[in-house]
Amino acid sequence: MEKQSEMQNREKAHSAERLDSKGSGKCQGDDSRGSGKQRDDAVWRQLAQAALDARKMAYVPYSRYAVGAALLTEQGGIYQGGNIENASYGATNCAERTAIFKAVSEGERRFSAIAIAGGMEGAEPVDYAYPCGICRQVMQEFAGEDFVVIVVKSDSDYRVHGLRELLPYGFGGDSIR
Repeated sequence: MEKQSEMQNREKAHSAERLDSKGSGKCQGDDSRGSGKQRDDAVWRQLAQAALDARKMAYVPYSRYAVGAALLTEQGGIYQGGNIENASYGATNCAERTAIFKAVSEGERRFSAIAIAGGMEGAEPVDYAYPCGICRQVMQEFAGEDFVVIVVKSDSDYRVHGLRELLPYGFGGDSIR
């Protein structure tokens, strides 16, 4: 019970955390292609670190592949999520959707970016972890034109993509209205 309360307090603190403009990072890749946003290395670096930290919250007893995501709201709040596995693999939830669903369940609807870091539990990421198709579709539901997806190896080694680059013909609410 004490551990659960400590975790809830940590989650609330992360939810309320606001980005500052300190620091710098080196970006690999093209952050403007498909996104229309100017690169902000300080913000991307901080979001990358939040995704790396979120990997520690992953529940991965089967694959041991821990993924963390950090979702940036338009107001500067950060919601973190880890992947949550289940013995019935279909019930597993990805880190990206965990972060998005957490934010949406707390009333957030407008997001600017998401950073994703993945790798074997207890080890640093050795490759970039891109979102699966289902996560891309969920991002599409809440993303604006300039939504950015950042795939992370470290807080100084990441790639920045526009969602439209990763999901060029996305199906969204406009498709059914």
